[in-house]
Amino acid sequence: MDTIEQIPLSTNIKCGKHTDLEEVLSVAPSVTLAHNLEELVDLSVPSGGLTHNVCYDLPDGTRYLEVEVARVKNGIAANYTESYMRRRDPNCMLIADDLPTDKPKFEDRFDYSFDSLRTETLDWLKTQDLAVFYFNAGKKGMGYDAIAVIPANAGFFGLGLGLLQGIIDPDELPEDFSPEAVIYTAPIFRHTHFDGKQVVVHNRVPGRYEMFSYNLYPGPSAKKGVYGMLIGQGEKEGWVTAHCSAVRAVSPYDSITNIMHEGASGGGKSEMLQQPHRQSDGSLLLGKNIVTGEKRTLELRRTCDLEPVTDDMALCHPSLQKNDGKLWLEDAEESWFVRVDHIDEYGTDMMLEKISAKPDQPLLFLNVEAVPGSRAMIWEHKMDAPGLPCPNPRVIIPRKSMPGIYSNPIDVDIRSIGLRTPPSTAEKPNYGIVGLMHVLNPSLAWLWRLVAPRGHANPSIITSAGLSSEGVGSYWPFATGKRINQANLLLEQIIDTPKVKYILTPNQYIGAWKTSFMPQWISREYLARKGSANFPAEQLSPSRCSLLGYSLNYMKVEGIQIPKWMLKVEYQEELGKEAYDVGAEMLHEFFIKTLSKFQGEGLHPLGKQIIECCLDNGSTADYEALL
Repeated sequence: MDTIEQIPLSTNIKCGKHTDLEEVLSVAPSVTLAHNLEELVDLSVPSGGLTHNVCYDLPDGTRYLEVEVARVKNGIAANYTESYMRRRDPNCMLIADDLPTDKPKFEDRFDYSFDSLRTETLDWLKTQDLAVFYFNAGKKGMGYDAIAVIPANAGFFGLGLGLLQGIIDPDELPEDFSPEAVIYTAPIFRHTHFDGKQVVVHNRVPGRYEMFSYNLYPGPSAKKGVYGMLIGQGEKEGWVTAHCSAVRAVSPYDSITNIMHEGASGGGKSEMLQQPHRQSDGSLLLGKNIVTGEKRTLELRRTCDLEPVTDDMALCHPSLQKNDGKLWLEDAEESWFVRVDHIDEYGTDMMLEKISAKPDQPLLFLNVEAVPGSRAMIWEHKMDAPGLPCPNPRVIIPRKSMPGIYSNPIDVDIRSIGLRTPPSTAEKPNYGIVGLMHVLNPSLAWLWRLVAPRGHANPSIITSAGLSSEGVGSYWPFATGKRINQANLLLEQIIDTPKVKYILTPNQYIGAWKTSFMPQWISREYLARKGSANFPAEQLSPSRCSLLGYSLNYMKVEGIQIPKWMLKVEYQEELGKEAYDVGAEMLHEFFIKTLSKFQGEGLHPLGKQIIECCLDNGSTADYEALL
């Protein structure tokens, strides 16, 4: 802590048009200005110790312990005392301003104006020792100049934000840097005003965007909150920050295929950047039948070399586009918020285990058990209850630490979208009827991005059972504006990039077969070897459920035939066509329910036709004719 600069109260920190921020910083007991990530690490566990408890004194005289923080050999391990705080609450976003929005307004939920709470928040911050740092939300010229304001005792939260968005050394601040956006963090209000719930409030005042984070889990604010800023800017300027991962897959034959994988939280974005998980004998477990116990494996001696591009947020900014029929993108983040729930023992993912165990700079571990002074291991998950591990352990890893990272913009060959599917059998039919890979035409690709199902057993968020929608482009939970505006942007993006191909892949189950993320890994290997998503006419046929586009009639990977019932699920003995049709109807009803939200004024005329086609239960050929 001795190396961190304690700013005299008279120091002029750049605040842009945020005059209230200037007042807060001028009267706070102390203000710590962080220059780099190392200083935020020291702030996380102050005084050179190994442990730090993040506590707040409540008005009733009690002291609440929010987070237990430990310094470990490979960074900082932070563990929340409540299991609720270990995942993002999808209903945390509220809007405080009067600009156009389809999101819940603060005053509608709480029956009073945010102005009074804003004043209370700033008054509370004036009484706290504070830490501040500068960063870019997005990239320079594709986002906001920004400043973060946090209680100094919550340094780990600042470290998470600094890792994800980067930190600008104030000694090297560009002359034209003027913070338009500010993040205020005030965790005590979660208890005093919000009944313990996560709340993030966006106040979109032109020239001084304010975001108030009333909790200390980085997901809703440091990550998705900043994402909301970028989505809002794109809505005004006519571009999209996509919710996706992207990878350059280099096949054993040296061909390169650029794949962009979209989907709701838990839809396989991080997994698209990973090598397929192998069994102890080196084989790939294609699936295990939950009825018979039978296993199917695949021998794949060599997989593609992977050059990761982005993990969760990709800027599709106009300055990147080349009008060549492809979609161009680049990463919007400096680090990746990697979920490691699937790594439950040593050796599951050697690359990720090595990076996190011996990183080239300190990392932030969340919901990972670690003894102070030890080495945090990503398979040691925090327990929500005895015998029940937290489903959302995370580690924040700088993108530059990822092996083979590709840091230039790429042109997308294939856009895939992932869906978490439940088991589906004749006895218990469900929407787990998606084959290992389906080919979508552009009309269906757009519809799937409008509905973006969260799907089965989502580990990333607090959610209820059943099929629910994450919405337009799968980023709607983080957007601050109008749903139809985003739908139009996505459709125009698809129209403007006719050379991009589209696929759909499931994860977790294919009918009665437990598959985890193997379908998208196998699809990636197959398409990279193939060099494109162009198929001869005899290889494709319309899916029995038209929402699934085209099914593959056959698929061969390194000479090994994928079973027909993995491609066309209705042929599984444990399911059958009748139960398949029940699942298809579930999907169709879900689409109808979700798409009703887009039947308003302002929707692109072609978009109206595509939605009407779905409402009329159109065929694959009907969708094909539209776009």
